[in-house]
Order: sequence, then structure tokens, then C-alpha cells
Amino acid sequence: MREKMTAVERPLCFGVIVSSRHFFNAAHAIGAREDILAALKRQGHQAVIGAPDLTSDGAVASFEDARKYAALFKASKKAIDGIIVVLANFGDEIGVVETIRQADLGVPVLVQACPDRLSELGVSGRRDSWCGKISVCNNLYQYDIPWTDTTSHTVDLKSDEFAADLDFFAPVCRTVRGLKTARIGAIGTRPGAFQTVRYSEKLLQKSGITVVPVDLSEIFAAAGALGDEAPEVAAKVEEVLGYGRVPSTILPSNIVKQAKFSVAVEGWLDRNECDASAIQCWNSMEENYGCSSCLTMSMSGESLRPSACEVDVTGAVSMYALSLASGNPAALLDWNNNYEGRPDLVVGTHCSNFPKGFMGTEVEISNLDLLGETFGAERCFGAIKGHVAPGEFTYFRISTDDGKGFVKGYLGEGEFTADPFAMDGGIAVCKIDNVRGLMRHVTREGFEHHVAMARGLSARVLREAVERYLGWNLYTH
Repeated sequence: MREKMTAVERPLCFGVIVSSRHFFNAAHAIGAREDILAALKRQGHQAVIGAPDLTSDGAVASFEDARKYAALFKASKKAIDGIIVVLANFGDEIGVVETIRQADLGVPVLVQACPDRLSELGVSGRRDSWCGKISVCNNLYQYDIPWTDTTSHTVDLKSDEFAADLDFFAPVCRTVRGLKTARIGAIGTRPGAFQTVRYSEKLLQKSGITVVPVDLSEIFAAAGALGDEAPEVAAKVEEVLGYGRVPSTILPSNIVKQAKFSVAVEGWLDRNECDASAIQCWNSMEENYGCSSCLTMSMSGESLRPSACEVDVTGAVSMYALSLASGNPAALLDWNNNYEGRPDLVVGTHCSNFPKGFMGTEVEISNLDLLGETFGAERCFGAIKGHVAPGEFTYFRISTDDGKGFVKGYLGEGEFTADPFAMDGGIAVCKIDNVRGLMRHVTREGFEHHVAMARGLSARVLREAVERYLGWNLYTH
């Protein structure tokens, strides 16, 4: 299933505007065009740019040029993830801003300016890009067009610094586009005991995020219609056995039951083109179907299609945002326990549905422990167990503040530690600066008890995407 690439895996494509003023040396624009295309190619990105003869010197230097480039970009709207403005010299502010306005792509914009050289300040060598960038950005501000800056005000397109700027801008574009077009599958209703995961579909839709619901009974029926020996079921059983260590005490029939549920869920997500999901993981799963959904959710997340517990749809959006920004599998955890004697630590846990790539170590696939005491262990196969391996991580959480009418979130970075914690399930011991201050913000602002996490440090990317381009209210810890 799912032969189509995820948004995380798809190569990125940029609309490129090389801007110049005609009374500057034409060689500036010609060289800048070559340099930016080479820089994009080195990083595996694609480009939409006018043919060299579309405009004079291949540059955007007038309103008429802007009309040509806007038409070009509009024709490639589905492909373009972001726009890169290259100021070969002072540039033409009207040409740049009108291209972006008329194209109306709604994608992030990176503004770069080529530096002057002390040895090239004569009439044929000077660029004045420093000043031109100020003028271009002034126009972007007037037109209410958000944009992303380079590390330095001017930067050489061939430099390692600009390569790093591209490395930052690319996941910003991927995150913005992914979230603005996201489709989240809501499989079942939230557990009645958890009002904490209530949310507003309408507020999410204002940001382009669509929620696709389905009754859990439809998934159960689809799973039940599959034969034990069906090829897709047999293939999923093999995938499960290769995913982690399954204790010999687990009944083979329960592994098959779990595989059928996975096939049914994946099929529904594929047909509805969902990028992430949130599943009613208890108690209907255990009582009416006879297994846990955790393994299905873990394997989905491992393939970069995150899946959240307890129909926490905004939790699923948070996970998806992290996967888009980091390129890594995301997990959903409870802020669950203190660590005695260590106020700098907090323990994140779940039953769990953690992807094995998030765990960073071999996982055990077994029965739910706590819920197994209630529903019976034989009806609870599918839990991912283990201690999350040490390493850096980013945490992120959004919520729809229905009373105030906006989407809000919080964001930060921390470190998983190897400190022991003798509790069942998926365990992540987290070291976070001023964790008390973070928990005060979480509780005072009415956030859910769930938080999304992914390996790697991607807070800067998420902050740029969420604050600058999506306009969500964000607290960065």
C-alpha cells in the first residue's frame, strides 16, 4: 500500500526570481542565475525559472517582467513550494513584489542579496544589493507578504552559509505547504472520559487543514472482511514480525487480528489521501475488536504518516508538523510523571504507539499493561514497549482555542536521557530547561496533556513556519 511519496519525502521545487536593475552590469544577473540554479541542484531541489530570453538578461527588472514571471509561476502552482528572490544587484522592487502578488501562490519567500567585493566597486562591479534588499523588503511589508531572511544581510550564493540558509528554508516550505493542505483522518470518536482532546474543525479548516471522519465500526467491518490468508494480511504479519520483538507468549491469531486492523486502517487512509490520523485507541478497540491500535499507529508514524491516540486530532497535526519540519517519525506522549529528586526532568510516556525510529532502539511488541488489567491481556496485543534512547528532540503542541477563535501552540527543545524509570510501556525521560515554567504555561493556557515529539532540533524551522506563515499564536520555551 501507499506507493505515493509522502509530503516529507517529495523533492521540493522553488520558483526563482533573479532581479536586477538595467543600469547595473548585466553579468550580475547572468552569474546569479547560474549560481542559484547550481546551489539548488546540489541540494536535490527543483526550480521553476523563466528561459534566459524570457526577459532581458534573464532577470526580473520591470512590471512587464513581473507579469511574465507571475504567469509562469501560476502555471506551476501545484509544483512550487516556495519562492527564492535573488538580488543580483539593487534589483527592481516593483518587479519582485508584483511577481509574488500576481502569482498569488501563498508560499514562503526567501530574500537573498549578493554581496559587494572591495575589489569590484567600480561602475561595472558594484551591486548595491545591501540597499536594494531593504527596498524590496519594504515593498513586501507594504503588500503584507511574509518573507524569510538569510543569516547575513548579503550572502554569496556559492557559500556554505547560503547552503545552510537553503537547508533551513526548505523544511520551512515543506512544513507550510504540508500543513496548509493537510488531511487528518479521525477514526472513531474521542473516549468519553477525555474532554481534554476536544477541538474545532472549523478553526483548523481556516488554516487549510481538513478533518476526514469515519466511524470505527467501518474499520472493524473492513478488517473482519479480510481472510486470514489474504496476501495483504500475510504481508502485514511479516512486517509486524520484522518490526520488533514479539514475545513467544503472544498468540499468532492476535498477530493476524492486528495485521487485519492495520490493513483496514491503511486502506482507508490511502483512499482518503490522509496525511495523518487520530484513532479511538480505547476502549472500543479492546472490547469490540480485541486488540490494541498502538502497533498500527506506530508503523504508520514510522512511514511518516503520524497517528495520534484518543482521537487527538490537534495532537496529530502537531505530530505531522514535526515530521514535516524534521523529516523524522513523531510520537505523541503524555506529560506524565515527575522524576524524584530531579526538577530538571519530566517523564513522557504512553502505552505506547511510539514509532521504532523515535524509540531509537529495538522495541518489544506485546500487550497493553494498564488497560490489559481491565479488558484482559488477550484483547490488548499491539503495545510498543521500551525506553526511548538518549538524544536531542523537539516538542510541539497546537490547540484550537475555540473561545478566542484562534490556533495556539507551544514549542521547545530538550534531550532524552538514559536515566532509569521502572514503569511499563513507552518511556521517555526528558531533560528540559525550566520545565516548571513550561508546565505552568501548559496548565495556565489550557493545553492538552498530550505533546508531540520528534528526534532532532527543528524548533527554529517550526517557529518560522507557524508564526510567520500560518499566523498561529506560538509560545517558544
